Amino acid sequence: MARLVLVGLPGVGKSTVARMLSAEWNCQHVDTDDIIVKKAGCSIGDFIREKGEPAFRELEFEALEEALKSEGVVATGGGIVTFEKSRAALKGAPTVWLDTHDDQITPRLGGTDRPLLDNNPGQILKLMREARAPFYEEVSRARVDASGTLEDVKNQIRIVAGSWA
Repeated sequence: MARLVLVGLPGVGKSTVARMLSAEWNCQHVDTDDIIVKKAGCSIGDFIREKGEPAFRELEFEALEEALKSEGVVATGGGIVTFEKSRAALKGAPTVWLDTHDDQITPRLGGTDRPLLDNNPGQILKLMREARAPFYEEVSRARVDASGTLEDVKNQIRIVAGSWA
């Protein structure tokens, strides 16, 4: 089972933090987005545009199941919590919700292929937060403020993850 799973809004830094923690902890880094791209044979954006979000959420759940079998740090897609089967899988995992203010996230989203944020990313991000926050809270053992430096975020995660041992 995964050592740690990170959830949170798009652009909050889940992949970056997962890579850094896995290097520090000398374990595997697994990103559900990477698994999806490999399985789909195309980008996530292309998959969603071609097959739709419901088909994407099913594929994302399959990627989550695979990722949770690893002994590493898992970064998930921002909307993984919107799918009931994925939330059920996450409830049994050591999950941390990375969160920060929207004004810090929005600049990180520029130039990325995110079809669910295409029109007015700032407003859509606000709506995503409202809809997803209860789900992030439901599946997470802790909420970590990701507004500081990467070292600050790692230290916060070390503290909360250490309390689970």
